[in-house]
Amino acid sequence: MAGMMFGLDAPMMTALQHLLDIPDGETGAPGGEKQGPTRAYVRDARAMAATPADVKELPGAYAFVVDMPGLGSGDIKVQVEDERVLVISGERRREEKEDAKYLRMERRMGKLMRKFVLPENADMEKISAACRDGVLTVTVEKLPPPEPKKPKTIQVQVA
Repeated sequence: MAGMMFGLDAPMMTALQHLLDIPDGETGAPGGEKQGPTRAYVRDARAMAATPADVKELPGAYAFVVDMPGLGSGDIKVQVEDERVLVISGERRREEKEDAKYLRMERRMGKLMRKFVLPENADMEKISAACRDGVLTVTVEKLPPPEPKKPKTIQVQVA
């Protein structure tokens, strides 16, 4: 019902919920009859569902703003795959101290990831990234618009 309010049909929401509910140890049906999604696929799907992002179109660029709490610039990867897919990823690991015992663990640990298909007018050579206070901003410059074609003038010769 909630999915219908946001314009999402029930089968799509059911499929997404099913992907998010698969325990880490399971990859398919018992007995190996039918292989389901791989563990890596499920992990990536969970990471993408749990990583909030804003995408802004500016006059000369696109800006992708992603929350990456607790990660330093060395822990974050920004890549372009398949020529037009921007991939932002990182992993937040649990701080292991032998003399500390956790009484409560509420902060999210694990992989953070988002993928974006870049538009045709994105300049793949002009991509920059900056991380400040746990917020990563990736800026992709736009290509200049093509110049309008000027009509070709043909000289008319008098015969």
